[in-house]
Amino acid sequence: MSSSTPLQGSELIDCARANMKQGIKVAAESCGYGDNINSFESELKASCNAMGIDVNSFADLISFEQVITETPGVEIAPDTPTKL
Repeated sequence: MSSSTPLQGSELIDCARANMKQGIKVAAESCGYGDNINSFESELKASCNAMGIDVNSFADLISFEQVITETPGVEIAPDTPTKL
């Protein structure tokens, strides 16, 4: 569902992330920016910078999301069931 007014801040970031696999055009439309992709990217960059996320474009947001989901965690476990 598209927003009737352009989203900003964390709502814009959430919307962009939710629609990023469909591409920038769909994300811009869904976030309330219609065909104005330049305004969408500009506001997305400003919103991310305000939250301390280093993103310069929509493509950077995709890369950032992939790093988060593809980074393996560290397993911490005892050597044996009886020794911690």
